[in-house]
Amino acid sequence: MSAIQQQDPQIFDALEAEKKRQMEGIEMIPSENYVSAAVLEANGSIFTNKYAEGYPGRRYYGGNQNTDIIEEVARTRAKELFRAEHANVQPLSGSPMNQAVYFAFLKPGDTVLGMDLSHGGHLTHGHPVSHMGKLYNFVRYKTHPENEGKIDFDELMRVAKEAKPKIVLCGYTSYPRDYDYRDFKKIADEVGAITMADIAHIGGLVAANEMRNPFDYGFDIVTTTTHKPLRGPRGGMIMCKKQYAE
Repeated sequence: MSAIQQQDPQIFDALEAEKKRQMEGIEMIPSENYVSAAVLEANGSIFTNKYAEGYPGRRYYGGNQNTDIIEEVARTRAKELFRAEHANVQPLSGSPMNQAVYFAFLKPGDTVLGMDLSHGGHLTHGHPVSHMGKLYNFVRYKTHPENEGKIDFDELMRVAKEAKPKIVLCGYTSYPRDYDYRDFKKIADEVGAITMADIAHIGGLVAANEMRNPFDYGFDIVTTTTHKPLRGPRGGMIMCKKQYAE
């Protein structure tokens, strides 16, 4: 950090103050984590100088042979870790990750069945304040506090038959249960919808086999971030069946 200290003392002081804040405080929210020294080194590496739009072997700029190695390693590890047939790993975050799935499978006005934010869902799952909530028709399901906060899948089946969604989406930011992926798959199959699971806030637990893996229940698409429970650098991953790879 000596170079920053010499060149920009004001920024250096802010960096040091943030390090002190993180070391002395704690924030128990699922969207943050403390990365290892190796991750910090990678984030501050020579790759900050490189443009790398596109995919391995199909870049828009030259000189990406080493970038391709790293991205292929990330994709291979993601497939092995989550038992996925295909993986796309990008240095983005959860919101554009989910948006990419919507853009790939939906047309403006198409319907998505997603969890209500007030019941544990996520802004990108159709909340009206989000841009995706304005572009697509999100039908939001809720939990039932009178039934231990569970989801009524009979009611969800009725709603799905009425709404005819193109995507049945499950995933949450704050919901104290594992998901019943088999029930979601049954509903999606009944209405001819694609199954999508956003596991960004539980990805580490899924990878460690402490929580269920959606792919084990036949899900089509699984998205997760790399920086939350997985404790990696900031990024987003879209994993799917091979038939959706291109």
